Amino acid sequence: MIPQDRKHLMNISFTDGMSRAAELTRAGKLEEATALIQSLLRGTPAPAAPQPPDVARDNASADVIEGSFTRLDETTAHTPPRAARQPSNTLRETLATVAARGLPHRGPTAPVAPDLPKGAKFLTLTHRSAHGSRAYRLYIPARNLTRHPDGPMPLVVMLHGCTQSPEDFAIGTGMNALAEKFGCLIAWPAQPQGANAQKCWNWFRPEDQGRDRGEPALIAGIVRDILRDHPADPARVYVAGLSAGGAAAAIMGAAYPDLFAAVGVHSGLPVGGAQDMVTAFAAMRSGAAGKAHAAAVPTIVFHGAADATVHPTNGAAVIAQAVQAHPGVERTRVSGVGNGGRTYQQTSHATGDGRSIAEHWEIDGAGHAWSGGQPGGSFTDPKGPDASREMLRFFLQHRR
Repeated sequence: MIPQDRKHLMNISFTDGMSRAAELTRAGKLEEATALIQSLLRGTPAPAAPQPPDVARDNASADVIEGSFTRLDETTAHTPPRAARQPSNTLRETLATVAARGLPHRGPTAPVAPDLPKGAKFLTLTHRSAHGSRAYRLYIPARNLTRHPDGPMPLVVMLHGCTQSPEDFAIGTGMNALAEKFGCLIAWPAQPQGANAQKCWNWFRPEDQGRDRGEPALIAGIVRDILRDHPADPARVYVAGLSAGGAAAAIMGAAYPDLFAAVGVHSGLPVGGAQDMVTAFAAMRSGAAGKAHAAAVPTIVFHGAADATVHPTNGAAVIAQAVQAHPGVERTRVSGVGNGGRTYQQTSHATGDGRSIAEHWEIDGAGHAWSGGQPGGSFTDPKGPDASREMLRFFLQHRR
């Protein structure tokens, strides 16, 4: 156990170090800033003062974070040649790069087209509005007219994590295959590198945390386009995401309770958990409570207990936001084992009449990856319980 005075000194060191990293980033000294950030995330106290640029370049460690994505862990030993380095030049790009720290692996770098059953469609579409534009994929299942007549279908919006693409995320989660069984439309918005160097949704920026502005307005616009142009049920629209996408999904539920009937957050963070790069790193490293918000949409959360990228207490904070408007909920906790062998604890929150408000799945030994996902996609953990199936089950209990 760490003595209180030492804890205090460590907290000061981390805060001061992150502030110094932000100053270095603004000055364009990305190598020094990212080396400092990595040492802080590993728990090493910040140095007394930043090194001069020439000294930092000469003494840069072998695992400095570069502009191109690398897995950052204790065994990284290769430094790309200087000519190949592509340092980013904005705060959000630095955040996005380090946000990928510790992810288990990367999937294919080129988009892979998922296999489609006969009669299904995987459309490539673009939403355009005064807020900008975003490309997205839309999966339309091969509809069984006996089970699913021409009435509207539920719509699930899936927000990928950093470095992922809609195609990669679709393969990893297996959600399109479940759409065939449950008769759902699945939308896959794409975050371009022009918005974030590592294709992360910018959940930590104030301009991307509210209604009718920034990225939330673009995602809501995609939903409205689909409701207008396709057989989607406006009372059964849901949103889910992984990591940065999970944080963005929580924001969408808080900003648009009139649009979404339920939310799924996998390895994400609570609404308002950060306001800039420094507080984002702090939230990822140690957890954040987030901010209370007026709307509380039914929410299901999955989080690995061994997640070293986004602290597991963030999952509990998301649940706390979901149940805040229901002080009388009844709490039930059960344990189980996923098909792949991982144990988990599932905590359910329901009103007195049995209406489900929230579910929290804590997965023993799991890291920063989609539980029960397919090995063909990136950032998946096939050993865990099936997050995709459980999210759909939870979603379809709720109508707006």
